[in-house]
Amino acid sequence: MKAVTVKNLNFTYPGARGPALRQVDFSLSEGQFAVLCGPSGCGKSTLLRHIKPALQPVGTRSGEIFIGDRPLSALSAREGCARIGFVGQSPENQLVTDKVWHELAFGLESLGMETPAIRSRVAETAGFFGMQGWFEKDVHRLSGGQKQLLNLASVMVMEPQVLLLDEPVSQLDPIAAGEFLAAVARLNREMGVTVLMTEHRLEEVWPYIGQLLVMEKGIVRLCCAPEEAGVRLRREQSRLFWAMPTPMRIWAGVPGGGEKCPGSLGEGRSWLSRYLSGHPAPVFAPPPDREPAPGKPVLEADNVWFRYEREGEDVLRGASLRAYAGQLLAVMGGNGTGKSTLLSLLTGENRPLRGKIRRNGQPLSRAGGAVGLLPQNPQTLFTGKTLWEDWEEVLPPSLPKEEREARLREMLRRCGLWELRGRHPYDLSGGEQQRAALGKVLLLRPRVLLLDEPTKGMDAAVKQRFGLLLQQEKQRGVCLLMVSHDVEFCARWADRCALFFRGEVVSENTPHAFFAANRYYTTMACRMTEGILPGVITVEEAVMACGGEPEDLGDGSPDDFGDNPPEDLGGNLPDAPPPDGLAPAPPEGEVHSKKQSERKKVPRGTILSMGMVLGLIPLTILYGLFGLGNEKPLFISLLILLEATLPFFLRFEGRKPKARELVLLAVLCALGVAGRCAFSMLPQCKPLAALVILSGACFGGETGFLTGAVSMLLSNMLFGQGPWTPWQMAAMGLLGFLAGVLCRSGLLPCRKWPLSVFGFLAVVGLYGGMMNLSSLLLSHLPVTLGSFLAFEMAGIGMDVVHGVSTFLFLFFLCRPMADKMERLKTKYGLFAGAA
Repeated sequence: MKAVTVKNLNFTYPGARGPALRQVDFSLSEGQFAVLCGPSGCGKSTLLRHIKPALQPVGTRSGEIFIGDRPLSALSAREGCARIGFVGQSPENQLVTDKVWHELAFGLESLGMETPAIRSRVAETAGFFGMQGWFEKDVHRLSGGQKQLLNLASVMVMEPQVLLLDEPVSQLDPIAAGEFLAAVARLNREMGVTVLMTEHRLEEVWPYIGQLLVMEKGIVRLCCAPEEAGVRLRREQSRLFWAMPTPMRIWAGVPGGGEKCPGSLGEGRSWLSRYLSGHPAPVFAPPPDREPAPGKPVLEADNVWFRYEREGEDVLRGASLRAYAGQLLAVMGGNGTGKSTLLSLLTGENRPLRGKIRRNGQPLSRAGGAVGLLPQNPQTLFTGKTLWEDWEEVLPPSLPKEEREARLREMLRRCGLWELRGRHPYDLSGGEQQRAALGKVLLLRPRVLLLDEPTKGMDAAVKQRFGLLLQQEKQRGVCLLMVSHDVEFCARWADRCALFFRGEVVSENTPHAFFAANRYYTTMACRMTEGILPGVITVEEAVMACGGEPEDLGDGSPDDFGDNPPEDLGGNLPDAPPPDGLAPAPPEGEVHSKKQSERKKVPRGTILSMGMVLGLIPLTILYGLFGLGNEKPLFISLLILLEATLPFFLRFEGRKPKARELVLLAVLCALGVAGRCAFSMLPQCKPLAALVILSGACFGGETGFLTGAVSMLLSNMLFGQGPWTPWQMAAMGLLGFLAGVLCRSGLLPCRKWPLSVFGFLAVVGLYGGMMNLSSLLLSHLPVTLGSFLAFEMAGIGMDVVHGVSTFLFLFFLCRPMADKMERLKTKYGLFAGAA
């Protein structure tokens, strides 16, 4: 029986020029272990997320997906969570609780299981994965490998039938990656779980693969046995063959290697021994290692000690190393050994407790020269709406326009990102984001470049280009220090390699001496040729040692990858239309595009809600004044609360909001409460009204009302509840509702100046007027025209202050906040049916 079936699946992201998935067809049998490979950005993660209902991207979709014999769309939300498990790339992003056992129980609690059943499943799962020793540990104290294993266990505790893994070992060291893959293979072998995994490095996972899917440009080109896929890709001379395991690539590069290709390490060693017995290998001399140039080190750490907490454990324990100009020093080691911490000290982000950090022979406080850092998470560097804008902001404003464009064009060419220059950096694949972050750092032309796991998410072709890019920087005399788990990349491109363990460097040497001396932290080529071809550490060296020609990976030029910038654009690059069909950046101060600013019809339900609020609330106030003689102000406040909130809450619940929408609404309310608290020392100078107006303008009147009403209710738990709370909820909610209705109808342009002026007038007139009226009604004084005007005049000063502060908040926060909100709305399809 088929566990997963995909039929003619097509998908296009909003605003994209072409489809991300094209006529995808494949099926997986129950209990099968399948791996999906392909270049960065070819659609692997997009395909995986389509099989997990809660993670499906927003866009235009056609085709069918079946889980078993049921359409994916027929599964309930509970079934989609329980039957289909998903583990992503980052060990950190999937953890939601503070303790290991809390994390294991979280999914079961969300499914509504009884406590005894939860305890039983958690205990069984922890025993299966060998987690008894760290069952009660804090999650933040786990190593990277343990965190990813915990992610896997927290998914498997719900007993899914299908397990989706999106490059799960890309951020793990080789030993932790092997342990994780062994756990997945055991689940597949002993529990019959169907596994579909995306992966660039196939060496470790190759023995477990039952079916290999090869993807390119959104199309699944091959779906067959792994050995057959390798033979067919080699026959076609496809660049996708570079992703195949080391034994297969060596076999392909050797003349007369035979018909049957080896895939695993054991098969590779057996094949190599048989081949050399009939084909004597020529005398092979490994290329000479590059020794450091004479001179003083550019970066120097001398007996450095460091800990994050005063009473905590030492993270660095006497670490010492030196890096020179024009040299790449690669630092390897297990997760949690202190490698990234060392980078934070070398940049000056943290200061050592003991020892010295020097740059160019001087303490960091007096050292000169630009230092560039490529962090482990490249998204921390992105701030622009497009890749072009994001890179342009780091260039000096004093540069002439022609030179700015020339630098950007050249860097896009070097990084192979020309075709993606109009895309949002967050919409790029993992490997593309790594290149985008590196290009942004290189635009600063640093003399020292620190790289933290730079090759994660990169395919073999992109690694070749990346290595050549680093080679060019070395030729410019840049000092390069790289922290990496990618031993194959380090063996080929590094000048020196160091092993980090328990906070210190335990060994350092040239690549050949370093990897030849190691048994675990070494390359697959070194393991395959150990005792057979001494001195070999890379695929290219193994092929040459057998008398073959190494594969041509290209010189990294744009022509090799088909993304060379057109020569006829000249100096008009910013005016060129983005290649993916996205609209250009809006003019200064404009929030929405022209299409978003067009007049739209306000839904009938919204008109009804507005009529109830604007009609019933005045009638209720009149009834309290003349029908009850202003003797029941608390009762009238309760009626106003119900009349103002119920229509919106019922309409919001009636359209069954998505979980993503509820999360975003909660975040907006939290921001509102935090903003009101942060400015509590300044009377009436609060950003809450500005946030509520922006929420209504971007997400609709209902969302604006709920943001204002709920934020007021929650913040008054800190500032004090009372009969004024319903009035505040109604008044603040109406600000957001009115902004949403006017923006949707086109009467209020969604730009900085109009929104700022609207904010001032609405806060003074609507919010201030309602709150001054509530003060009169709650005072039990006779309600006359004179008393009404007296209360209005008494409050007008503070209302103006509130209005001016709202104007300023909207003026300065309108564009960045609205840009983020619009992006969330478009990318995740949020509040599509809201008013």
